[in-house]
Amino acid sequence: MTERIPTATVARLPRYLRCLSDMAESTSTCSSEEIAVVAGVNAAQVRKDLSYLGSHGTRGVGYDIDELRSHIRKELGMLNDHPVVIIGAGNLGTALANYGGFENWGFEIEAIVDVDENKIGTSVGSLVVESLHRLTEIVNAKSIKIGIIATPPSAAQGAADRLMDAGIKSILNLAPTIIKPNDEVSVRRVDLSTELGILAYHLNRP
Repeated sequence: MTERIPTATVARLPRYLRCLSDMAESTSTCSSEEIAVVAGVNAAQVRKDLSYLGSHGTRGVGYDIDELRSHIRKELGMLNDHPVVIIGAGNLGTALANYGGFENWGFEIEAIVDVDENKIGTSVGSLVVESLHRLTEIVNAKSIKIGIIATPPSAAQGAADRLMDAGIKSILNLAPTIIKPNDEVSVRRVDLSTELGILAYHLNRP
């Protein structure tokens, strides 16, 4: 496919994939309207987004769910495994390391690192917490492609700098602060306090 997919569409594709995975448990086909209801968008947007993948569905039948899932996974680069390292072995980091759902999406937590000597050497699920000072060595040995920052805010930029120095080009920042990447690195930020603030706003609306 030569046409570049808009960033907003790329952001919606994982949502569609999640919806399709749930639908696949009970049916083999679905309509754009059904996807739209579950994904929280309108059907016209769904059809436009999926058209970038060359998926237009069949009139009167809709989309083949397994085929559409394969198209989305391919476009998102999820057909290959993506090794991941977590920086921060606190409550959030250990919870992520213990979560088994990432494997179904092609993401494998290969390592978790920290600077706390009391945590280094302890077990987190099937992993052993390793020293942050060994990050570059770990990244190279395990061919890690993605870094997750689960540190306190004050340590987030330092963690990002170490990831970038180790050659990591994709970072998911879970620390409630903004980090500054270099031009070659993609960063996604998930700020739970911001999301809770939005929910609080809606709760207080008359």
